[in-house]
Amino acid sequence: MSSNSTGPGRVFRPSYDTCSAIGVSDICPVRATTIGYYPNEGVNAFLAAGFGLCTVVTLVIGIWKRTWSYSLAVAAGCALELAGYASRVALSSNPWNSSAFKTQIVAIILGPTLICIGLYLTLKHAVKAINPSLSRVSPHLYPLFFIPADVSCLVIQAIGGGLAAAGGHEDMKLLQNGNRMIIAGIVLQVVVLGVFGLLAGEYLFRVRKWIANGPAPEEAKGAALWRNTKFRMFVYGMMGAYATLFIRCVYRIAEMAGGWGNHIMQDEPSFVVLESFMVLIASCLLAGFAPGIFFPQMAGRGEEVQKAVSEGGRTDGELSGADAEKRVSR
Repeated sequence: MSSNSTGPGRVFRPSYDTCSAIGVSDICPVRATTIGYYPNEGVNAFLAAGFGLCTVVTLVIGIWKRTWSYSLAVAAGCALELAGYASRVALSSNPWNSSAFKTQIVAIILGPTLICIGLYLTLKHAVKAINPSLSRVSPHLYPLFFIPADVSCLVIQAIGGGLAAAGGHEDMKLLQNGNRMIIAGIVLQVVVLGVFGLLAGEYLFRVRKWIANGPAPEEAKGAALWRNTKFRMFVYGMMGAYATLFIRCVYRIAEMAGGWGNHIMQDEPSFVVLESFMVLIASCLLAGFAPGIFFPQMAGRGEEVQKAVSEGGRTDGELSGADAEKRVSR
């Protein structure tokens, strides 16, 4: 009788349901898992700690500077990433851990989608603060389009994941359909990010041309903001976050294209570099270059901050509360 049999005429099939309690063994080899390896405990613990720190920093600065929408979206995404990599730490001792596997799949897929919302919100406020007339789209429409589009990507991927989980190894057609939906959701996310990048890039190009030609006197506030060092640092931080998130989404298409358990999905170094660290870098940039400090207009204190910038080149982050009140009262 084969060691993989459970009785006469019955063959044992390793799965997360049958092997979760057993763990890696002769009948439940690690190569039969979806990822096909023991996740590196140290790397995943480092990633979990990094996302945990980003969550705390984003929330603290968000509460302090009252950038509620941005901070909640980014912090929620980082918290999901923390849960995902904490689950991968658990998988490092038992790759067949069913609950840990499902948690890391869901959390690591959903986390970046929420983090992207932070980017979409910044464009609206940047356009309003610099010069709305340079934008081809009304600044209010940016979040109204990109956030629902981002959520749609999330919903499609979630439905695909549910179909794939329901199909398991028994219903290959359902499994394949679920996989196709996940890929469709990721492709749509790349398209949404691409459109966002094109619109943001063209706006920045128009701003540079506008500055070079010399703004009109009534546009001096926006020009002063653009020249402000802190704001420029904020813009570069958002550009870096966008680039890393875009790279991550492109990698996800390649990873999922071969189906569950393909050779790319079972290559941990490429996953760590192109998924894990891309999202961590984006999270660090979004947390470190927080708009509450580098771009306070997102907190709704535009008049106060614009006056501070135009008069002394300083932002609200450099002013004490009393100093800011004096400037406003003059």
